[in-house]
Amino acid sequence: MRGARLLITAFLVACTVDAAVYLKEEFVDGDAWKSRWVESKHKSDYGDWKLSAGKFYGDAEKDKGLQTSQDARFYALSTRFNPFSNEGKALVIQFTVKHEQKIDCGGGYVKVFPTDLDQADMHGESQYYIMFGPDICGYSTKKVHVIFNYKGKNHLTKKDIKCKDDELTHVYTLILRPDQTYEVKIDNEKVESGSLEEDWDFLPPKRIKDPEAKKPEDWDDRAKIDDVTDTKPEDWDKPENVPDPDAKKPEDWDEEMDGEWEPPMIPNPEYKGEWKPRKIDNPNYKGVWVHPEIDNPEYSPDPSIYKFDNIGVLGLDLWQVKSGTIFDNFIITDDEKAAEDFGNETWGATKVCSCYSKVLQLKIQFAHMDDGVTPPHSRVWRVLMSSPDTDGITQMRQSSLYTLVPPPPCFM
Repeated sequence: MRGARLLITAFLVACTVDAAVYLKEEFVDGDAWKSRWVESKHKSDYGDWKLSAGKFYGDAEKDKGLQTSQDARFYALSTRFNPFSNEGKALVIQFTVKHEQKIDCGGGYVKVFPTDLDQADMHGESQYYIMFGPDICGYSTKKVHVIFNYKGKNHLTKKDIKCKDDELTHVYTLILRPDQTYEVKIDNEKVESGSLEEDWDFLPPKRIKDPEAKKPEDWDDRAKIDDVTDTKPEDWDKPENVPDPDAKKPEDWDEEMDGEWEPPMIPNPEYKGEWKPRKIDNPNYKGVWVHPEIDNPEYSPDPSIYKFDNIGVLGLDLWQVKSGTIFDNFIITDDEKAAEDFGNETWGATKVCSCYSKVLQLKIQFAHMDDGVTPPHSRVWRVLMSSPDTDGITQMRQSSLYTLVPPPPCFM
């Protein structure tokens, strides 16, 4: 038993040692991020980035991230790390996004590039390996992009993955595994998964319709046919509309001025519609003809769809109509558990306080109505927009809301 425990311990240690974190960025060292991130010069009017925790947050320092600061701009920023290949191991890409501006149209995704990218010239047409993250525009586009580059062509997922569209911080995780499967998580919860080959059109289909096969000319696929013995009744044909028998010409009708009076038309209760012979079972029915399939000669399996050989740059290459999105807590690793733990240690540790801060941003003001009519226990809450401040916190503590919904420890 002791030997088994030692073996398990050694295995766990080996797994820990083998785990690799290629990029981890939390922006906890102030403006030092500028030495690690490169702004593209491909265009002269890219939007400016600033380090900010936003208008509401769980921790004023830990929640600082890169925030877009100018409306209706393209943004292009990237950071480099030691190049690697994900051959034979998982690839995990994870980061947090906060659209505190209530984004109307803009990207919140990242791109992973090969190491030979010229960061100073990065732009929308720069070839990337992977594009992943939320994209919102209007009411119709609220999706999580998962795009892979395969043999020089970008392939979009065939699945519709919904993203979050509120103003809070959310963590997005993409897991790519060497068994050619993937998983997408939001807030450390799985929202989609499957097979690369099935959910993208990387390869030609395994089976195709036999081009030599044709439906026989005498194949009858009509389940029902007209009864040739059925005849239309002699009294079937009736007009659809008839003059209203109860209508009377108005007394003031002047035929010289108004023309000849005609009663208004009304639906004919005896109208039976267009006659059609009744249907009977087709005695020659052979069923639906199914086109035979054959193996596609152009199909060839590729067990390395998941693999990228020279991963080395993470970029933010996007457009935003309304600025204010905050990107933070980036991690690229081959360890799924390490990414999940990192998400819990960053986003997870401050999310409750951040939500409470959002409530304080609304600065709920309590007003007691006592007009002799309204019952004494009635209350009216007026919601006024403002930034969280000391007065707002004090007001919250003094109101009855504090006893009904106690704040998290960060506001105690």
